[in-house]
Amino acid sequence: MNKATSKDGTAIAFDQVGEGPAVIVVGGGPTTRAVNTAVAELLAPSFSVFNYDRRGHGDSGDTPPYTADREYEDLEAIIAVAGGSAHVYGTSGGGMIALEAAARGLAITRLVVWEPPYIVDDTRPPVPADYHQQLVDLLAAGRRGDMLELFFTKAANLPAEFVSPMRQSPFWPAMEELAPTLVYDAMLTGDFSLPTQRIAAVAIPTLVLDGGTTLWLSNAARAVTGTLPDARHRTLPGQPHNVDPAAIAPALAEFFNHGAA
Repeated sequence: MNKATSKDGTAIAFDQVGEGPAVIVVGGGPTTRAVNTAVAELLAPSFSVFNYDRRGHGDSGDTPPYTADREYEDLEAIIAVAGGSAHVYGTSGGGMIALEAAARGLAITRLVVWEPPYIVDDTRPPVPADYHQQLVDLLAAGRRGDMLELFFTKAANLPAEFVSPMRQSPFWPAMEELAPTLVYDAMLTGDFSLPTQRIAAVAIPTLVLDGGTTLWLSNAARAVTGTLPDARHRTLPGQPHNVDPAAIAPALAEFFNHGAA
């Protein structure tokens, strides 16, 4: 494990594997960098992969007060460690961060995003208008499990009957540790609408991927592709939102190697 220092002094933990052009992996949701270890290792034969914990996640620090700017400063710190520029792969909510970072002019050379969870139509219910406040109130009450359930049912749009048994799973306590970062994510995403004007400024080559199994996410992928000036869309058939590293790594490698993907 290595650490980079963000602009506000926060230590951002990352693993580095492989040799070659730099690729930075930006994770999403209540997870740590461990969930992206497999894809990093699959890319390692051709790339130097920097897989980091976002602030408040895993081994990274968390210096208050939080603002959305901190996320882009953290990514910028990893880019600096990677040599000053890098390809970036953002998965789920990490794709939103990567797109916004590119729009802000960070030194990203090529970008891949997997199913960024924008809500672009009525194929799913909107996120409640008070979603962020609900998370704040639940955190203040110490109800971290309820925060996760709110996230999975109202933001990720999973059926309640699917989420409820998850609370008994062995990985649930680890996610509860990360529940406070859901407040951060809610500050980043707002109402989950697509910031068309901002991301239209992303002029770098971009690949937008989806699995074709979740309609609203596939529609979001197509909407993002249509907004960007230099983007292409590709579906990895049958892949769920929790994409198989073995399915996505070849698409990442091809695109980052300047292939057509």
